[in-house]
Amino acid sequence: MKIAKDTVVSLRYELSDANGALLEKTDDPISYLHGGYDGIFPTVEEVLHGKDVGSKFEVTMEPDEAFGDYDHELVRVEPRNLFPENIQIGMQFEGGAEDADDEDYMLFTVVDVTDDEVTVDGNHPLAGKTLNFVGVVTGVRAATAEELEHGHTHGEGGHHH
Repeated sequence: MKIAKDTVVSLRYELSDANGALLEKTDDPISYLHGGYDGIFPTVEEVLHGKDVGSKFEVTMEPDEAFGDYDHELVRVEPRNLFPENIQIGMQFEGGAEDADDEDYMLFTVVDVTDDEVTVDGNHPLAGKTLNFVGVVTGVRAATAEELEHGHTHGEGGHHH
């Protein structure tokens, strides 16, 4: 079966930066619903369309095709007293403007802590980076009616969230 709209695609992949440093590697295949359901990078989906099991692929994604450009406006310096006593670099918090609704909240990562201030960054850790996505297709099957209705794949035995 070839990869087409409304198929479930399974694949193994490696993600590296432009310098070849490995950022992520799957040992077990991941699966996504093919056809514009936002389950994988659109650029990768385009390359995979029409391929079948065993097909190898490689995609280089510029920042705007992956996690976006780095936005310096998303780096904030906040008073230390707004954070828990045990705050550490690498911790993550949800946050937004005071009048933000739930949809406007984003994930911030702590990047610096001093006695008086905490610096948080709302950019994805891979924002601004060119990425290489290399992999192999390990499975292709027709999506179930339930998967199509929900817009994502389901594991063995049915619906899992």
